[in-house]
Amino acid sequence: MSKLKALSGRWKFGLLLALGTATMWGTLPVALHQVVPTIGPATSTFFRFFISALLLTPYLLITQKIINGHKLKSPKLLSMTLIAGLLLTGNYGFYILGLEKTSAEATQVMIQLAPMLLLLAGLWLFKEQLTRTQWLGFIGFALGLILFFERQIGQLLIEFGDYGLGLLFIMLSAIFWTGYAIIQKFLLNDFQSSETMLVLYWIGSLVFLPLSDFSTLGQLNSLQWAALLFCGLNTFIAYGCFAEAMAHLEASRVSAIIAITPLFTIAIAQLMPISDMAVEPLTGLSILGAILVVSGSIATAIAKKTSVNS
Repeated sequence: MSKLKALSGRWKFGLLLALGTATMWGTLPVALHQVVPTIGPATSTFFRFFISALLLTPYLLITQKIINGHKLKSPKLLSMTLIAGLLLTGNYGFYILGLEKTSAEATQVMIQLAPMLLLLAGLWLFKEQLTRTQWLGFIGFALGLILFFERQIGQLLIEFGDYGLGLLFIMLSAIFWTGYAIIQKFLLNDFQSSETMLVLYWIGSLVFLPLSDFSTLGQLNSLQWAALLFCGLNTFIAYGCFAEAMAHLEASRVSAIIAITPLFTIAIAQLMPISDMAVEPLTGLSILGAILVVSGSIATAIAKKTSVNS
């Protein structure tokens, strides 16, 4: 087994990068809420993929880290890359459909289901066992979801409605991301993360291109144009910060810091209300639920994993 690359020792820089990632991802649903009502989910998602692809391509060309085409001649690697691209496309697509029908806060809290599903997948695929801390974190996460959505649960039992459909879309987004993350784990044996992201960004661009309606762009005002550009830059910068943070901090610490992303979203949406954007009504129980979701995510991230002896 190949050794992992040693950390740089610049943990303060890594901490700033991880916080930068959490901040970017925390502001993303708020920015998307500014453009989706005007240009629609498909067009918004196309520009997220396309802007990121346009920025990453010249960067990799300049740094000579562009993907080696010979690797994609392998049928296995090619099929895995295409499947990963489609899964990430589904993740982005269902995420924005869910965001359109719920709120920024609800979306960011519910999408925390993704790392939990990946944790459960590890039990089966990678023969991992949950520690007591991880089980407690998982229970805290589940309880947090119930408390955060306690006002909506009763209503959803009577009438599913658009809000319930939005939550279902976000759950599907989390499932698609889990599948993508599992395949990405295997692809990293042959590719660098930047190489795979470049291919996946272009796959996403091609998938959403025929679904986009560019005639709606003329309806955007200057603030919405800025928000649309920010969404593309956000995806590019956040993943860049995330990858660089991993070089300076342990993966578990990076994951724990990024787990606070929903708190950034809630703070921005509640303290900086923007016109025409749905704001999640928060109670003491829902705030406690958000804290439990974040705490549960952190607990499962920092707990040391164990493997089953085969």
